[in-house]
Amino acid sequence: MTYSIADAKRAAEERIRQHEQGLLTLSHRIHANPELGFEEHRASAWIADELRRGGFEVEHGCYDLPTAVRAMIGRGPVHVAICAEYDALPDIGHACGHNIIAAAGVGAALGLADSADSLGLTVTLLGTPAEEGGGGKILMLERGAFDGIHAAMMVHPAAVEMAAMPGTAVSQFDVAYTGTPAHAGAYPESGVNAADAMLIAQVAIGQLRQQTRGADRIHGIVTDAGTAVNVIPDRAAGRWIVRSDTAESLEALTARVKRCFEAGALATGCELSITSSGPDYADLRPDAALLASYRANAESLGRTFPALPAAMVGAATDMGNVSHVVPTIHPMLGLNCMPAANHQPEFADACIGKEADRAVLDGAIAMAWTAIDFAAQQSASSR
Repeated sequence: MTYSIADAKRAAEERIRQHEQGLLTLSHRIHANPELGFEEHRASAWIADELRRGGFEVEHGCYDLPTAVRAMIGRGPVHVAICAEYDALPDIGHACGHNIIAAAGVGAALGLADSADSLGLTVTLLGTPAEEGGGGKILMLERGAFDGIHAAMMVHPAAVEMAAMPGTAVSQFDVAYTGTPAHAGAYPESGVNAADAMLIAQVAIGQLRQQTRGADRIHGIVTDAGTAVNVIPDRAAGRWIVRSDTAESLEALTARVKRCFEAGALATGCELSITSSGPDYADLRPDAALLASYRANAESLGRTFPALPAAMVGAATDMGNVSHVVPTIHPMLGLNCMPAANHQPEFADACIGKEADRAVLDGAIAMAWTAIDFAAQQSASSR
């Protein structure tokens, strides 16, 4: 049986709406049970179960990641991957709305299930753990999860609608100084002050910021700088993130930031260690044709893309690394919740309301329709 594009889209939407209650229940359930990166045992199991019931061939705990999911259906020549995230943030739960991402991804996959073969599609839902710093997609990319994929897509909630998130490249690392303790009042000359080394580095970074570009960001926290006021600290530690608009400019900026930490060690005589706290995230490079298709589909569902006064600079995603290898899109679903925005407790509340439920369904339908458009375009180009 063959489908016209219009018929295929209508069938996909009908199937998604048939699954509406299950998809919204999945979103709410994940939201109510937040799990940190690589610990999403319940969320990944719920997603796997939902897709098994939908007729998918499911592998749970793949690519040497216990909370990764791979679910496939169809045997067509055009292979589309839909990515689902489901990790939460420490303390503030699903304040980035990954419950919406997961449910919308499952919905899109279910919407395509019945017609995948007729459309010439192989559909894979990839459940990708630990987007919040752990780089689950990067590990899966390195381990072959995206081999043979012709297009990859996902949706992400935000305060306002955006066709493409201006995702930056990110480097993340831990810094530790080791000095010599001493009585701060009686024998200060015997000490080597690790807290001073961290302070010098922070001052140097503050000066460096004057010579960085608009999209560059340097931020961090000090996690250790002594335990007693009358003891010169022999250890200071912190976690830092450096962001830039491309992977190439990130490399240069990160080298400059690390020299600031070296300056702290040199000035105080402390020993310095810098260790990666996660894989580097590449900048997000959305595919123009896929993005145009998605936007048209989203607009046909009544979603609008306002002209924004300023881009959301500084956000990052491990989907950026995928976009350097596979044609990729990562549009943002507006929840109309300003001033609440991603990574705020108020945004976590917004990710479970009426607008959030609408985003799950609209995101699922728009992605399914975009996959249908992509399959049709690939078929036409191969004739």
